[in-house]
Amino acid sequence: MDNKISRGDFLKRSGLAAAGVMMGGLASASAAPSPAQQAQDKKARFAKLGKVNVAWVGMANRGREVMRQFETTGLANIVAMCDVDLKQKGCQEAIAAHPKAKVFTDFRKMFDQMGNQFEAVVVETPDFSHFPCVMLALNQGKHVYVEKPMGRTFQECQLMIDAARRNPQLVTQGGNQGHSEANYFQFKAWKEAGIIKDVTHVDAHMNNSRRWHGYDVNISRYPQEEPIPDGMDWDLWHTTQLYHEFNPKYHPGNWRSWYDFGMGALGDWGAHLIDTIHEFLNLGLPYEVTPLKLEGWNNYFFPMASTLQFKFPRRGDMPAMTINWWDGIGNYPSIPDGYGESKMGSDVPTIGGKPAAASAVKLNPGTIMYSKDLIFKRGSHGATTQIIPESKAKEMASKLPEVPKSPSNHYENFLLACMNEERSRSPFEVFGPLCQVFCLGVMAQRLNQKIVFDRETKHIIDNPFADALLVGTPPRKGWEEFYKM
Repeated sequence: MDNKISRGDFLKRSGLAAAGVMMGGLASASAAPSPAQQAQDKKARFAKLGKVNVAWVGMANRGREVMRQFETTGLANIVAMCDVDLKQKGCQEAIAAHPKAKVFTDFRKMFDQMGNQFEAVVVETPDFSHFPCVMLALNQGKHVYVEKPMGRTFQECQLMIDAARRNPQLVTQGGNQGHSEANYFQFKAWKEAGIIKDVTHVDAHMNNSRRWHGYDVNISRYPQEEPIPDGMDWDLWHTTQLYHEFNPKYHPGNWRSWYDFGMGALGDWGAHLIDTIHEFLNLGLPYEVTPLKLEGWNNYFFPMASTLQFKFPRRGDMPAMTINWWDGIGNYPSIPDGYGESKMGSDVPTIGGKPAAASAVKLNPGTIMYSKDLIFKRGSHGATTQIIPESKAKEMASKLPEVPKSPSNHYENFLLACMNEERSRSPFEVFGPLCQVFCLGVMAQRLNQKIVFDRETKHIIDNPFADALLVGTPPRKGWEEFYKM
């Protein structure tokens, strides 16, 4: 990185000092420049900051989508890239977009050969393989951006949280991009102003057709072996996880359905739905998780529909509360009177150019939040929170605080944090415990049992099988070192 400017100069040029975003205050609307002027000022400011040298792990599908977002910032210089299946379309597009970047199939070799040429690492691999990439990056002094969910097991998340805590000079960021959009700043402002208070229950719902699922729930064995795609290193794809014979029901993308590799709908969408609720209501970890409904439960892949209840204790002056998670077609929570239309955030990503969640269902992904005096709804990702019904929203309109605009999107925020110009909004100290909530939920799904969790000792009470799942299966031979870093 070069062309550094002072913090004061940065604030003046960005307009943030006037807006009060980083100073804790709010400015009058008349002082704000036009959107076009703001975009022009941002572009000019970023051009003076230089670029962060970045290494990329996982170049296809969602990895390529995120890479485009990093390219758009103008703050990233991608110098190395890695993927186990370089013939995929996304990989070929990434290679063409960055012809000077050195390309690898093994991220360990990328670190060995290029480690002194990059400052930050972006990890966009399947859930189960986040852990070794992140641990190696932190161990070698690299900033890390990792896709959600953070890891597949509770212990892996804890080890990553601990590694980040040991290296406070390193920037970490989880891939829940809505955490830098309008909902993040609005929720924070509404909580601080006392609009959001005394919350007792939340329904978080993701009921779209899940693109990764459609298997026979009477399964009695893993899928049979099929030919490995030409050019793919299928053995390396597993990283720490035990070997499975290749089948297209695992790759590409379908790994999310399987307990051995993914975190299901909860891990995929939970970080976009309850992230601000979890952070600003100081939820921490639940003391009890109960599966209320598991349709098509089996030992291999996630149910066709799930309803999970998470219980959280009282926190200071905030009452105890529950979160019910709903996924699966037709598995909807009760809809309060005056709910209105269910809308998605504008930052919901596309998959192959199509929306990741279509609007052809009764209820788009989102949350319904119940407090002592008010009911709130919102969609997913960066969608803002609304008071319902509309008559109540109009009554409360004059009491709502002004909300600052985001000074940067999630990808810009990470890169600016690497330059010490901002603080990351979803660091592991925030992102990690959220993902551990998902790990506990997946354990309840997998066991089809209520689990009681000791928040102090971080162990499952009176259930040795569940307690063992906090750690999961031992890593494959040759991958043990990442658990010792």
